[in-house]
Amino acid sequence: MQTLRIAVTGIRGLIGGALAASLRADGHEVVGISRRSGSDGAPSANGAGQPTVAWDVAAGTIDASALEELDAIVHLAGESIGGRWTAARKAAIMSSRVDSTRLLAGVIGELEAKPSVFVCGSAIGFYGNRGDEELTERSLPGDGFLADVCMRWERAAVPIADAGVRLVRIRTGLVVGPGAEAISRMTKITRLGAGGPLGGGRQWWSWISLDDEVRAIRHLIDSDASGAFNLTASNPARQRDFQRALSAALGRPSFMPAPKFAIRAALGEMGQSLLLDSTRVLPDALTEDGFEFSHPELSGALAAAV
Repeated sequence: MQTLRIAVTGIRGLIGGALAASLRADGHEVVGISRRSGSDGAPSANGAGQPTVAWDVAAGTIDASALEELDAIVHLAGESIGGRWTAARKAAIMSSRVDSTRLLAGVIGELEAKPSVFVCGSAIGFYGNRGDEELTERSLPGDGFLADVCMRWERAAVPIADAGVRLVRIRTGLVVGPGAEAISRMTKITRLGAGGPLGGGRQWWSWISLDDEVRAIRHLIDSDASGAFNLTASNPARQRDFQRALSAALGRPSFMPAPKFAIRAALGEMGQSLLLDSTRVLPDALTEDGFEFSHPELSGALAAAV
């Protein structure tokens, strides 16, 4: 097996950390890109910590020499979308994704030894609130703040493809796994016996296990494919069914509904977008490229997560 040298932004996040651990377990070298330089604590072949390169997105600075002679860059960095979306919060969510991608695009364009592939994070928020419509990579973008973020995020990566680097855009759904913020919060509520349908529970939640998220990214690094890929399982679930499956995994009841007005009052626009909007996404491009899911069913993914 060829040993690869791969840079990962957002390496201290859930997906970035899991991806780095998986790559290192197979002997690949991982260079973390973070707001703090030094070592991320993971052991290297010589027993020292793995390198972490500092960047300052606001100032537009990064050590470009650290990105020379990479096989791949996986860009996962971005401010959390949790919490109330104030004007300042929205600006931080947008700039952390768009400005960081522009920074990387500018640096990559000047590299003498460019990476073979750039995997750019995105999300199924790209499609907006679409009811029961089945959405694939060929579907048009939707409306709303998250759709705008994702469109601008993906657009900022276009110069990387223009520079001759294979560009992959991953539109990730709700990640189900140990440590996933949304699942942790839902688990706490469910264990208290307060789990139930949100706003009626008919909205579609498109999900993927953390294990399959990592495997899909690695699959796309090794593939020769480019373009957009939905990183979601083939079986999206209505929210009420998602909650029932979580309750079953925890052995707790699932009957405490939360009406739409209460969610909107408590969480505002964020609650509407993340909890009530319906996005029924299918991973057509990923399965057509030969990827097979380890957790195709929600029950198995939730059992592994909790």
